[in-house]
Amino acid sequence: MSIDLTFPTPPFGLSPAPVFTLEPVEGAEGLFALHGDDARLFLLDAAVHLPDYAPELTDEQAATIGLTDPADAMLLVVANPGASGTTVNLLAPVVVHARTAVGAQFILEDQDLPLRAELARR
Repeated sequence: MSIDLTFPTPPFGLSPAPVFTLEPVEGAEGLFALHGDDARLFLLDAAVHLPDYAPELTDEQAATIGLTDPADAMLLVVANPGASGTTVNLLAPVVVHARTAVGAQFILEDQDLPLRAELARR
């Protein structure tokens, strides 16, 4: 089941589009493809793959997507598959307001998080 998302500012690497589509990747729990008009990003559900990952958004960042309750946030990280394994970007998560389907990719300032963290194999 795909979900149509609205981004006030498109995620890095994607051109502006009226709607982005988030689709689960079949056979891979917690892995999604985010499609824009001309490109796609692979995103991992942090709740499934990185349960200890708990970045902090500023009030301004949360307001960008209308997020007032952390329970309404779907936290995703960009996954970069490579020959030696998969890395994830923990410094710039994609956060989706689960009730409104509005999302944004935020750069987390003053948080010691890596841009390319190796994803442990399961």
